Amino acid sequence: MTRLFGTDGVRGLANGDLGPELAMSVAAAAARVLAEHDSSHRPVAVVGRDPRASGEMLQAAVAAGLTSAGADVMQVGVLPTPAVAHLVGDLDADLGVMISASHNPMPDNGIKLFASGGQKLPDAIEDEIEAAVGAPFTRPTGAGVGRVYDIADALDRYLEHLLKALPHRLDGVRVVVDCANGAAWAAAPRVYREAGAEVIAIHALPDGENINDGCGSTHLDVLRDAVLAEGADLGIAHDGDADRCLAVDAAGEVVDGDQIMAVLALAMKESGELVENTLVATVMSNLGLHVAMREHGVDLRTTAVGDRYVLEELRARGLSLGGEQSGHLVLPAYATTGDGLLTAMRLMARMAATGKSLAELAGVMTRMPQVLVNVKVADKAAVATSDSVSAAVAEVEASLGDTGRVLLRPSGTEQLVRVMVEAPSHEEAEAAVQRLAGVVATAG
Repeated sequence: MTRLFGTDGVRGLANGDLGPELAMSVAAAAARVLAEHDSSHRPVAVVGRDPRASGEMLQAAVAAGLTSAGADVMQVGVLPTPAVAHLVGDLDADLGVMISASHNPMPDNGIKLFASGGQKLPDAIEDEIEAAVGAPFTRPTGAGVGRVYDIADALDRYLEHLLKALPHRLDGVRVVVDCANGAAWAAAPRVYREAGAEVIAIHALPDGENINDGCGSTHLDVLRDAVLAEGADLGIAHDGDADRCLAVDAAGEVVDGDQIMAVLALAMKESGELVENTLVATVMSNLGLHVAMREHGVDLRTTAVGDRYVLEELRARGLSLGGEQSGHLVLPAYATTGDGLLTAMRLMARMAATGKSLAELAGVMTRMPQVLVNVKVADKAAVATSDSVSAAVAEVEASLGDTGRVLLRPSGTEQLVRVMVEAPSHEEAEAAVQRLAGVVATAG
């Protein structure tokens, strides 16, 4: 049976896979399970959403589920996912619910849960909640039914928090910000301006249907054109729920999550903030990041793909910076989850503090050509134990030596094996990927 919770909450087609009945059941189960872990008081939940139209329906269902289990609900409206996580701690709530499908298209939606303090739930708690979904329980009545409140200053609280985390004002920085017609539409332009930047906002008029529609962090062409047209110093692109950030420099070149991590890691090393001089990234981060960090005396630890695994490593070792190539960056001193606005502000602060362009700062890392293909197989487990695949990988790795690498990764949800090769040239990487893909297809 497929697990209800994926790598980042429950997600599906709104009013299809993810209907109001499921949303209500998940919310009620979450309130009951988390209340069991702390039964000393009546549970309180923070609930936010992104602007997609189905969020209105699902927010009502989530509020109904929470209150039916005796939890009070503090609705914070349309805000970024990291804002909801922050407000769980700031408002001393027991749990948080963010209704968003992140970078997915508008018809999808999702439910992300946070524990007290704004922490992502461990797998064991998610399993408890999943087991409780749809299970009968004694509903409170009368005064035991939860209440619903609107928190009018939720955005102000979040932006005040971001400004306190800023090491240097952004005066003199001219930035185009693509809000993806998503959860950052009000927060990002306002906080960047309050921090001193000159801001040109695009895709900042959500109508419930245009979220991620040809814009945001998965569609950088429009941002690139706007940066060039406006003569801006950089462009910032957020996704639908604003937990990630990608950038474009003044010449229109993309600066990805690996490069942003490199810039921030060296800034934090210089200021003494980089605990143990260590950065955490996933196995998908470019080899160029490994090379750059090694050259600058920064240890790079890698985890499985997924920001939750980066978070686990950061917490386990008490480290201060980690992230993914996709632009999910986590600074645990200031946030319990990826925060695209915080990332963007720290990146622009580095520009303002050093007087260097984004291209100069990002130039600390040279991206190696990287080619990734998905290979459909009948049995991905057979690929993992195949002698022919192991031999082919070993041969390619030997030919690349220290100038490249190979990564084979089975999909967590499909009969696919992802084959990734980095090499000194795109042609070499493409040739190696095609060769390995053929061996994988035959073995699987």
